Amino acid sequence: MKKYKIAIVHSFYGSGSPSGENRAVLAQVEALRRAGHKTHLLAVHTDELSRAPLYPLRAALTVATGHGLSPLAALRRLRPDVVHVHNLFPNFGRKWLRHWDGAVVGTLHNYRPLCASATLYRRGATCTRCADGDRWAALRYGCYRGSRAATAPLAWAGRGEAMDDPLLHRADRLVVLSDTSRRMYRRAGVPQQRLTLVPNFVAEPPAVAGHEAGAPLGTDSRWVYVGRISEEKGLVELLRCWPAEEPLDIVGDGPLLRECRRIAPSTVRFLGNLPHDELRRRLPSYRGLVFPGRCLEGAEPLVYVEALAAGLPVLAPTGSTVGQLVREQGTGVTFDEGEPLLCALEQASERFPGLRTHCRNVFTSRYAEGTWTARMESVYAAAVSHRRAGALE
Repeated sequence: MKKYKIAIVHSFYGSGSPSGENRAVLAQVEALRRAGHKTHLLAVHTDELSRAPLYPLRAALTVATGHGLSPLAALRRLRPDVVHVHNLFPNFGRKWLRHWDGAVVGTLHNYRPLCASATLYRRGATCTRCADGDRWAALRYGCYRGSRAATAPLAWAGRGEAMDDPLLHRADRLVVLSDTSRRMYRRAGVPQQRLTLVPNFVAEPPAVAGHEAGAPLGTDSRWVYVGRISEEKGLVELLRCWPAEEPLDIVGDGPLLRECRRIAPSTVRFLGNLPHDELRRRLPSYRGLVFPGRCLEGAEPLVYVEALAAGLPVLAPTGSTVGQLVREQGTGVTFDEGEPLLCALEQASERFPGLRTHCRNVFTSRYAEGTWTARMESVYAAAVSHRRAGALE
């Protein structure tokens, strides 16, 4: 396989909002380097930029107009074979894409080109108003951070068709991270041949076979939830029907933490954010991962992949992105809305011990680093070929 010079463009989200996307980008840069590709990370960091005066105003103008920080000068010095754009929001402009003639690959980590909140989720349910043509719905509802003022730049930027988005319009290939995302972007008008599903990978966890670093596999009777404690994650709804006799650990933080503490049974422990290495050390000892989110996940969530890497089966609602994965891959149990949760937990308790090896096998075949690298090499090759063909026309 040809070795490429790749420029990765990414605006890092602030540390106040822990991001699996940030972690995935750094892991992918290192994976490409290990595979022999010359990889350059062209990045800006919200934590650094936000210290400057009037940062919120500058970021809002960048989002609304598409004019802002540009990697063009660095790209022209590097002359990469491929520019791989991960995230431009809110610090990079978007207009520079029309001035770059080389191959461009974009990874669609979320639904930002279709939805101001990037989640297609509002008030406890899936919402596709903006994606379906009601371009100012986000502004009416204040979908970004619950504020019309904060939403206004995003609503203005997204007032046209989805394919007016500079990255969707310009990229030779677009990587989607879930089949749900592929369907939604295809529905929005992105040509099917430009969309390629390449799920995120996670590194092989340390000592998973013998689990020397912690308790033996599955010896903890507790369930675990891992993720941001926010509306779209479904944790409030889960805790409202969580059986008091079932012990549960909550790993994470977020704006709904106080509400979750208020309604949780006494058997629920709130552990806060754990260091990533510590979380990976603990995961294999749990009974199972509970993933209550019902929104249309833009990516196959990293915590789902981490669970499979740890040999940990998953309990998820039917109809959700993770619920669909669980059913297709046989990696756990799904439950229907309105079904007594205790029945699903009892069924999971019986089935999960026999699924641990299968979960590991699914991880190895679908989510291992080598699998991801091979798929991305094919995406880069297709992007370069498409750009060359266009230049000859």
